[in-house]
Amino acid sequence: MGHWLTRNIVEPGKLPLLLALAAFVLTFLVTRVITRLIRAGKGPFRNIKPGGMHVHHVVPGVVLMVIGGFGAVSSGRHGFGAAAVAVLFGMGAGLVLDEFALVLHLDDVYWTEQGRKSVEIVVLTAALVTLVLAGFLPFGVNELTPQEMHDRGIVVVNVLGNFLIALFALAKGKPRIALIGAVVPFVAIVGAVRLARPGSPWARRFYRRRPGARRRARVRAYRHDARWAAVRNRIHDLLAGAPDR
Repeated sequence: MGHWLTRNIVEPGKLPLLLALAAFVLTFLVTRVITRLIRAGKGPFRNIKPGGMHVHHVVPGVVLMVIGGFGAVSSGRHGFGAAAVAVLFGMGAGLVLDEFALVLHLDDVYWTEQGRKSVEIVVLTAALVTLVLAGFLPFGVNELTPQEMHDRGIVVVNVLGNFLIALFALAKGKPRIALIGAVVPFVAIVGAVRLARPGSPWARRFYRRRPGARRRARVRAYRHDARWAAVRNRIHDLLAGAPDR
């Protein structure tokens, strides 16, 4: 494990990225736990309201991102300084994207249906950064053997191919399948080969003169939503907390 970490993470200068990703995910999870405790009135945590004004955690998140971002620009990819500013940036990004929906709507929608967008953005960001880490590109790795070059080439081709399939699923109006499929191989194939959802870019472009396909797409979307909406909502409630009804 140590050799793998050195060859694939430390040597190419990806350790700051790994630390930023870990800090990002951990900060998001801790923040969600704390906000849910505050909402339930449990524990020692309380909202920060100096002068009666509620300070959202996106504010310290922006500050940490600015410090970490400028610190990363002024430092290299190796050493303690690079690792420290990467952690600060990851923490700031976790705080900011946890309130992404608030920034998007310019309204306090944290505990509403719209607030669930924050969780989806966090998962998407973590997935994309994981793809970058797992790309195993040979750049920055010294003295690769022909076998290592071959293995890395296969991984890169598979990752790119899987990502392209995920784009097809996204064009067919299936963002969740595309998101999972971008990380987990073969999942996106399901969304890519099945009928597109009504109103998706694919349906607007290719079902325009196919009334039968449009009708089947509407029926399939209705049945799918009726079957899985409750399960999807329970998962959202588990991750993000139940919205205000």
